[in-house]
Amino acid sequence: MKKIISIALVVSILGINSIPAFALKEETNDNHAPRQFKSMVKKNKRTSDDYKFAYVNLDYWTKFNDEILSSYIQKAILNNYDLKMATLSTEEYYQQVKLQFANQLPMVGVGFAPNYVKMPNVSSGDWMFAMPGLVSYEFDIFLKNRDKTKSAKKNYEASKYDERAAYISVAAAVGTTYLNIVQLDKMIELQKEIVADREVIYDLMLASNREGLVSTADTVKANKALVNGQTELLEFTKQRDQLLHQLAVLIGESPENAANLERATLDDIAYDHSIPESISTDIIVQRPDYMKAEAMVEKAGLDVRIAKKEFLPTINLNGLAFFNTSNFGSLFSTKGMLYALGGGALLPLFTGGAKVATLKLRKNTYERILQNYYKTNLTAMQEINDSLVAARLDKEKMERTLKQANLERADYKYNEMRYDQGTISKLDLIQYRENLLTIDKLVAKQKVECMVDYIGLYKATGTKI
Repeated sequence: MKKIISIALVVSILGINSIPAFALKEETNDNHAPRQFKSMVKKNKRTSDDYKFAYVNLDYWTKFNDEILSSYIQKAILNNYDLKMATLSTEEYYQQVKLQFANQLPMVGVGFAPNYVKMPNVSSGDWMFAMPGLVSYEFDIFLKNRDKTKSAKKNYEASKYDERAAYISVAAAVGTTYLNIVQLDKMIELQKEIVADREVIYDLMLASNREGLVSTADTVKANKALVNGQTELLEFTKQRDQLLHQLAVLIGESPENAANLERATLDDIAYDHSIPESISTDIIVQRPDYMKAEAMVEKAGLDVRIAKKEFLPTINLNGLAFFNTSNFGSLFSTKGMLYALGGGALLPLFTGGAKVATLKLRKNTYERILQNYYKTNLTAMQEINDSLVAARLDKEKMERTLKQANLERADYKYNEMRYDQGTISKLDLIQYRENLLTIDKLVAKQKVECMVDYIGLYKATGTKI
């Protein structure tokens, strides 16, 4: 009877889950973390970030011959919060693989239950010491759990491709944003010269109007041109400030420090990239989105196989070893030992059509993911072809604009000579100078467009350009 009571007590104790709570104080430099979560902030582990730099192909960014741009790419890789979240998401998928793999292993549990037993009509009681051990294992003879682990691994594999795509996307965003800021620096510089010239023109027109040499309508037009130029200058400044804020966030810094971000001048960036005539289809299959789509097709196929195996029986093995004694020193003796070993097979006969519906659902999911795989292939080819066309034609357009700028510059020098000879007025010379500054703005814009096109090609090829 004592043994039965002890077993009942042990079973009841094993049914209670006790989780001790500890308050751990962790030092952290993150002063902006919410107070209630500070104790949960992970300490930074010293792990290698080489694979992250490999994701973005740092050698590509050295082709711009701009150390500042390269440093911003490296800062973004290490500090961008979207990339940190992408890396943590990948780690979550890895832990899910480990959780699923645990189902392939036996589950073993052990406990210890001291108890005091007093029987009815007995004046004294006895201490009893019990130690149960439990073993549970599912025989995976149909490899269902193994297939589930493979399916979880495919999810993890897809998350790695998502992580790589995120790094490429952020690197491209940093490069594009930086170059647009450099372009706006140049545009603002040229626009300030245009505004200064228009101020001179307006002053000349105003003075000539007082002399009766120029009509009031012409003076008003000059004033309108000045105001338009000032407005355009403000617009360029606004766009640059916004892009500086965006760049600061991309590299993991506060937008408050955006004004202090360094950058090179457009003239210092030695952009010289050759546009390939064609790109091999082998590059397409190396794009992260293509590789993810392929992995998801494989996962969907595994899920269909798992749904089919759900129709098969589940075979389990359970074991129990129980030690019970009134003397702690003889706890592990065979005298107080009780053990049992049993197995069984379970085959659900009626589930209301759930298993059939699950199988059909998995098959439909497989077909949908397969169609997405085909679409991803076509989209990849389209993006690469679009990037090639844009890069090639924009480069040709820039070359024509450069010729036009050279002609405008030669024309301006000719008019400078005419002004020195007294054959044209200062007003005419200033207007010719504005034409030159306007074409210089167009050259700056198209030069950056070509560089951004090349970044688009870098992104479309998955950094394999």
